[in-house]
Amino acid sequence: MSASTYDLATLVARALAEDTGGRDVTADAVVAQGAQGRARITQKQPGVLFGFEAAREVFGRCGIESFEPLAAEGRWRDQVPAEIAVASGPAASLLAAERTALNFLGHLSGVATLTARFVEAVAGTGARILDTRKTTPGLRRLEKQAVAAGGGVNHRMGLYDAILIKENHVALAGGLEKAVAAAGATGMPVEVECRDLAEVQSALAAGAERILLDNMASAQLREAVAARDAAGTETTLEASGGIELGNVREVAASGVDFISVGALTHSAPALDVSMLIEPV
Repeated sequence: MSASTYDLATLVARALAEDTGGRDVTADAVVAQGAQGRARITQKQPGVLFGFEAAREVFGRCGIESFEPLAAEGRWRDQVPAEIAVASGPAASLLAAERTALNFLGHLSGVATLTARFVEAVAGTGARILDTRKTTPGLRRLEKQAVAAGGGVNHRMGLYDAILIKENHVALAGGLEKAVAAAGATGMPVEVECRDLAEVQSALAAGAERILLDNMASAQLREAVAARDAAGTETTLEASGGIELGNVREVAASGVDFISVGALTHSAPALDVSMLIEPV
């Protein structure tokens, strides 16, 4: 999804259509017509909040104009449970918005929270945490915004805004040097995926601006860092593959500049948030 085609309103409309199918049969049956309510959204686990923009859009599309966040996004919060937002309006509309709003808020806050945990784990090493393209279809821009809220760094948004040469590209181009030369002719920075030290040496010689060190053990990462330093280039190094909270600091200690973690977006557990409605 390119920046030009991204549309939060359309995304939210599709999510609501998926959930409501145009009506809420339970609310129709049990909620008095014209009833008003006040909803309180609560954060029940420590973590980093993100997703209020999406939640506001959900409530707005359901006819709720009064939505007020009570907490800041992008900051770690330990004092829970705590109210983080309130919304007021027709009770049936609040019910229609509830699950979709919480789905966005819980999922995106979960991404921000997991990112913050990785960022804290490498604090002081100089390494920065990157996201990947392993995102939920349709939610990439929101998930990458959540990564940034958690202190991570966005890698490429898609295939259109950065060059990353992988093994299949090398095979189709007829070799690493040819692939790098062809990519360099575009004028865009070139990143090359390498699986061993020999490929690292070739990528350095070819002039790659960044090298992705794919599934390398710590000893191999240190060798790659030493090779880069010996070459006297400004090439940055990115470790990727098999990165977990339990080993990310060891990876960072190797001297790499970046660590990409697909789990930030494909495996982040949702932050526990809930909503209670009271009649007014």
